[in-house]
Amino acid sequence: MFTIREIAAAMGTGFEGAGDLVIARAAEPAAAGPDDLALAMSPRYAEGLAQGRARAAVVWPGADWQAMGLQAAILAPRGRLAMAGLTRALDPGPLLAEGIHPMSVIDPSAEIGAGACIGPFVVIGAGARVGAGARIASHVSVGAGAVIGDRALLLEGVRIGHHVVIGDDFIAQPGAVIGADGFSYVTPEVSGVEEIRQTLGVRGEIRPQSWQRIHSLGTVEIGDGVEIGANSTIDRGTIRATRVGHRTKLDNLVHVAHNVELGEDCLLCAMVGVAGSSRIGNRVVLAGQVGVVDNIFVGDDVITGAGTLIMTNAPAGRVLLGYPAVKMDAHVAMQKALRRLPRLAERVAKLEGGAE
Repeated sequence: MFTIREIAAAMGTGFEGAGDLVIARAAEPAAAGPDDLALAMSPRYAEGLAQGRARAAVVWPGADWQAMGLQAAILAPRGRLAMAGLTRALDPGPLLAEGIHPMSVIDPSAEIGAGACIGPFVVIGAGARVGAGARIASHVSVGAGAVIGDRALLLEGVRIGHHVVIGDDFIAQPGAVIGADGFSYVTPEVSGVEEIRQTLGVRGEIRPQSWQRIHSLGTVEIGDGVEIGANSTIDRGTIRATRVGHRTKLDNLVHVAHNVELGEDCLLCAMVGVAGSSRIGNRVVLAGQVGVVDNIFVGDDVITGAGTLIMTNAPAGRVLLGYPAVKMDAHVAMQKALRRLPRLAERVAKLEGGAE
């Protein structure tokens, strides 16, 4: 339970009306009851407020909240930013008891920080270090020599490989795997893949080939405030570390390959794949199903549309779309031209027919 005053303070914004009104939960306007805080950050939600029974709401700037029958209102100049503060205030997090569950296995040489919560069936390897206030849910494994910072949250089934280093305030959703081996193989002779990369598709003699593993001797280093989505994977480097910068966020089903360097404050949406040894700058946004080929550089502040394939270096600040990636405005123009092709072909056919 929270008062309107407490919620507004947590959101970093102001309120009007009954600041001591107690709220149990957040709700959509039409479904909100007397103990709910209705989320009505836009005028289009006014009708929903009339249908619900909320006494308090988060409202848009300039809203006449008293005319809508409310007793209190929290002001939200930016709706989604208000949602960030509100959900942070109301989220209780996973219910994990402080201490180590008796059904977990912790190597005697591992170090567990003060106030850590470790659930059942957790395995923590030799020499690993878990920071103060960390919360580790059931069926998590932390490899030998791994370091996990303060206040980390590792949810069910997370796998942290040996000697991975993770900063403070880390969040990993269920099934995330940090520190698996990279996908790196070589053939004794020049492979067909190497050949066509040189010739852009021209093949010489085709011979049987057998792949030999290149082992991953590096690790993964992750900064502070990083979040990893469910079933996402970050591979360890071949020799040096794969790196993820401070406050970068990965959605579900994202794959970051060996030796990749991700900058700070990046967003990688669902099903993004970044191939080996590529470097991604700061504040880069890769939308859903974006691919980045190996050994290229994506500059700071690049933003891509969904399904984009980046095949060459991308300058800082560029907005990209398409396969292969081009400037977004160029891609839109190309698609418009593509839609005109059937009519153009019809006109050409008529002209050719008339010429005969």
